[in-house]
Amino acid sequence: MALSLGWRAFAPFPMNNRCAVFLKAARSCGLPLFPQGHCPWRGTGRFLDPEMKAFLEENTEVTSSGSLTPEIQLRLLTPRCKFWWERADLWPHSDPYWAIYWPGGQALSRYLLDNPDIVRGKSVLDLGSGCGATAIAAKMSGASRILATDIDPIAGMAILLNCELNQLNPFPILTKNILDLEQDKWDLVVLGDMFYDEDLADRLHRWLKNCFWTHRTQVLIGDPGRPQFRGHSIRHQLHKVVEYSLPEPTRQENNGLTTSTVWNFQP
Repeated sequence: MALSLGWRAFAPFPMNNRCAVFLKAARSCGLPLFPQGHCPWRGTGRFLDPEMKAFLEENTEVTSSGSLTPEIQLRLLTPRCKFWWERADLWPHSDPYWAIYWPGGQALSRYLLDNPDIVRGKSVLDLGSGCGATAIAAKMSGASRILATDIDPIAGMAILLNCELNQLNPFPILTKNILDLEQDKWDLVVLGDMFYDEDLADRLHRWLKNCFWTHRTQVLIGDPGRPQFRGHSIRHQLHKVVEYSLPEPTRQENNGLTTSTVWNFQP
């Protein structure tokens, strides 16, 4: 079974595999790639295991096509990559959700690029950053402080490579479960494609409400209309900001989803 028909076939909707990976990694993955608030830059090779860097470069393709943000280059898993066609169990690491540019993240990134005043001079937390595209869009749009978070350390490495692709100094990356940590103050929190599991969605909802009421943080959520998101109680506290028509390649990769929306959280 091809990878594209394995873990990816279920990811845009139930995503039960991803939830298991999330919980496992939250328990077992160790330290962040960079300490919070520290942003070194001497080339990404300094911070990556050479073998892992070579593996990622060999098994992903640099692309900027087929998404809502052609100005952002990313290392992704595409049909021209070997593991796209291999059995999913042959991938030697945790499921590579960072290697897909999900539609909720695409909408958020497009919105920040088109509306740089939203982030210019502000602090931005990208929750569940994946490939790092939304954090990269925030950086391109003038955010003064950025933290990208993902519980998969390999995602952190991929984000570093994607910063390099876009000629950006890397921003701090946290590879711990930030929901378990004391909340910091952020001007803006962005999260895309995170409402795929009911328990996780409930926890995110509580965390975001606390963020909003404690720090008056603005929260933007990107989602293409998955059933778990549409049916969650958070929908009653969201204001639609903008809806984008998805490019055909993204539609094909996401079971025919046709649009993706940015929502403003207003509890």
